[in-house]
Amino acid sequence: MVRLRRRWALGLLLGGVSASALGTVEPSLGRRRGATLTRRQPSLVEVENRAAGEPWWPVGAQASDDRLRQIQGYASATSVAPGESIDFHVAVNPAGKFQITIHRLGWYDGAGARTMLTSPVLVGAPQPVPPADPETGTIACRWPVSWTLRVPDDWTSGLYQAVFTSADGWRGCTPFVVRDDRRAAALCVVLPVTTWQAYNQWPMDRRSGKSLYNGYTPAGRLSPALRAREVSFDRPYAHHGMPGALGQDHDAIQWLERNGYDISYASSLDLHSGRLDPSRHRGVVFCGHDEYWSREMRQVAERAVEDGVSLAYFGANSVYWHIRVRPAGDARPDRVIACAKETPDPDEDESGPTITWRLVGPAEQALLGVQYNGIVRATVPLVVQAANHWFWAGTRVVDGDRIPGLVGGEADGFDPTQPRPVNVTATRLSASPFRTRSGRHAMQHTHLYQTPQGALVFASGTLHWTMALNRPGHRDNRIERATANLLDRIISRTPAGDRSAPASR
Repeated sequence: MVRLRRRWALGLLLGGVSASALGTVEPSLGRRRGATLTRRQPSLVEVENRAAGEPWWPVGAQASDDRLRQIQGYASATSVAPGESIDFHVAVNPAGKFQITIHRLGWYDGAGARTMLTSPVLVGAPQPVPPADPETGTIACRWPVSWTLRVPDDWTSGLYQAVFTSADGWRGCTPFVVRDDRRAAALCVVLPVTTWQAYNQWPMDRRSGKSLYNGYTPAGRLSPALRAREVSFDRPYAHHGMPGALGQDHDAIQWLERNGYDISYASSLDLHSGRLDPSRHRGVVFCGHDEYWSREMRQVAERAVEDGVSLAYFGANSVYWHIRVRPAGDARPDRVIACAKETPDPDEDESGPTITWRLVGPAEQALLGVQYNGIVRATVPLVVQAANHWFWAGTRVVDGDRIPGLVGGEADGFDPTQPRPVNVTATRLSASPFRTRSGRHAMQHTHLYQTPQGALVFASGTLHWTMALNRPGHRDNRIERATANLLDRIISRTPAGDRSAPASR
């Protein structure tokens, strides 16, 4: 056992994602496997995590809100590569000085982040909330550029936060991804920015904010009837700027980096645009709530599986809504996502209407092996099945064992009436009964299948999986061990098209 320093405070904003209560943990899971005991070069992520870290959001920091909008901002891109530039658009109320600090989120011996640089002192002013487009409900800001960052050539791929701090101490932030277009890590972690934006209700002022879920009535109540049909990345995330579901992704990032996996990062829009080529990696990890997928995203993922590249979905309700991605009004690419959620879709194109995948076809189960079957009314245990499968090796579980707190939020299960992957070897690794929010009885399944080309496709079937990897009060060493078994199996083989690449961490 190794002792971790108790010193970071991200839990303030990440719903309990804090290392302050970690206590003792096992040594790196990956380093305990025999295949990884040979001498090797450390991964870039391992080297990066040797740097001194510090919390990126200090305890007691004053968080901006959507009522007064003390300081808020957004980035000009969801991802950027070293050597490229990214703009930050920041509003300050009242007008005054502010600075931007850039932080990389990771492990850093429990600190949770590393401060990369700080901008010069800048001057900002209030900026307007633009009216929603009367046809689509889109709210797209046209705020001036406050500061441009050229990403240094030596920055490690990862999830970064730009933190905006006003002279009187108010803070806001916005996330962005630094890609690595120059080398192929064993695993690529995809951050679900399309889903983050779909849920973004900015501004949550009980007047004007809109998401793909709700708008506001004149009385200030949320109403699905007034939702937007399209949402823009040219706006802050609500309140302090943290996407609501980011904590699930951050739990996975912490665990992956703590265990030294060779990983790089990309956004879901990189999958859409082709900037992310899965064939360069042994596997692609979708670690959070990844609900909104364009046809381009799905086609790339399906081709990857056909080519022998593995996919790991650590969340649930994945690949549920079909979306279109389109440019901003000034032609900047990939700045708007559209999802009508019903037919007729007034903007339908050759990709089909923007409704659920199971209606536009094929259902998500054809890719994942399972599909969304409900919101979990009350968290229940995951009930182990197929305990003799290699996935559960070293966990000491037996069929029927109940792992508490693991099936929660939303859940997936196998539906015999829907399409399923063909010509594969499939295994259901759990069978967990639960009740949906409406009271309906349902069954959760963790699912894994292998293709003839050697690809593995894993779906955890629950939104609580990554919490069991990292979050204090939820961590479970059986889930950590099983997840390591999965990823070690994925990276131990060579993907199609790269037969000479050695297995490495």
